[in-house]
Amino acid sequence: MNKQNETVLITGAAGFLGSHLTDLLLDRGYRVIGVDNLSHGNLENLSQARRSESFEFHELDICDLEGLQSVSRDVSLIAHLAAYKIPRYGGALDTLLINSQGSNNVLQVATELGAKFLITSTSDVYGKNPEIPFSESSNSVIGSSTVARWAYAVSKLFDEHLAFAYAEAHKIPVTIIRVFGSYGPRQHLSWWGGPQSVFIDAILRGEKIPIHGDGQQTRSFTFVSDTVAGIAAALESSAANGEIINIGSTHEINIIDLAKLIHRLSESDHELSLEMVPYNQISGRSYEDVRRRVPDVSKAAGLLDFRAKVSLEEGLRRTIEWQGAVRGLQLQVGEAK
Repeated sequence: MNKQNETVLITGAAGFLGSHLTDLLLDRGYRVIGVDNLSHGNLENLSQARRSESFEFHELDICDLEGLQSVSRDVSLIAHLAAYKIPRYGGALDTLLINSQGSNNVLQVATELGAKFLITSTSDVYGKNPEIPFSESSNSVIGSSTVARWAYAVSKLFDEHLAFAYAEAHKIPVTIIRVFGSYGPRQHLSWWGGPQSVFIDAILRGEKIPIHGDGQQTRSFTFVSDTVAGIAAALESSAANGEIINIGSTHEINIIDLAKLIHRLSESDHELSLEMVPYNQISGRSYEDVRRRVPDVSKAAGLLDFRAKVSLEEGLRRTIEWQGAVRGLQLQVGEAK
């Protein structure tokens, strides 16, 4: 593949993952066209990319099909990262409509161009499946439709089926990436960005760390450089065509231990203080959490030679430093051990 002649369209380019993927592909010699409606993304995330002659940006909504068609000149690869995020406490209608309509539009553009289509899905699609670790062939165990938090998982499952349906009907190469707990610089500084974002902020300010539920639920957190390296590898590899691939770290940690680790790495002068928050106090309605979430990454290792390289401690150290700078707060960050 001559990357100098390859043009990649990245949706959600000004977001967390999108901006890091943009930087990586530009460094590898690709021409990149980025689109984002800036509802969650930030142009500051693209400050490095916008200095490159190989990058162009368009403020554009993925629900605008004609707009997407007009900016997708000479595109041969599409990384579809734009999505409306999980509606834990509302927003289910936007999640379902934006994700389905937007993905359909981007798939139509891919079909018209004969471009490879990669979409980032989510570990949330495994739902409440108790069999750990999750392999790509594991069942999706989704809760009741009366619990709004499952709308995001369902929307991404629909997108996955839609992508494979386009591949079958129109013979375009399609790859599904299921992302596990990506974090790092440029992450959204709220619950949208994950618990680590909120925990770091609380520690920076000397406040109590809010723990939803009992804090014994576990997650596998993946530093952003590893996540986008996996996405790029799948985008470049024909071996990934027609596949669903987990991208993530296999290191499992419960949420209380995550809070303790962040507190230790921050070397805060304030004692660790946790505030246990029952789910029904957050939204006033029913909510279901996932107890454990760990990927089987043997397929990614075999097809893409992918393995997460950045340890959780090292990744959190970098993230704490970045978040402290963004918030304008000084913090002595401990060395990862």
